[in-house]
Amino acid sequence: MAHNHQSKARRRRRGPNNRTGMILIAAVLVLVFLVTFSRVLTLKKTQASYSEKEEYYAQLLAEEEKRKEDLVEFEKYTQTNAYIEEVAKERYGLVKDGEILFVAEN
Repeated sequence: MAHNHQSKARRRRRGPNNRTGMILIAAVLVLVFLVTFSRVLTLKKTQASYSEKEEYYAQLLAEEEKRKEDLVEFEKYTQTNAYIEEVAKERYGLVKDGEILFVAEN
């Protein structure tokens, strides 16, 4: 019988230790969950920020592509006689033979 008495005592000791161990494991799991959840929220905020930046830079890129096209067209125009005549008239007041220049008085 002494042997049975010791077995019950051991079982009683294990009971609270098992319960404490389970509580500690549960606490660690909850802590891991909270840290992971917090990290997920941070990553979602970062992703939203990056999405906004991506939209901004895509718009900026489209504007620069348009500007590039305009500059290519302007470059072509600057190599035409029409552009040379326009600059000669505006900057230097030159006229073609036979043209009459009218100047408004202020």
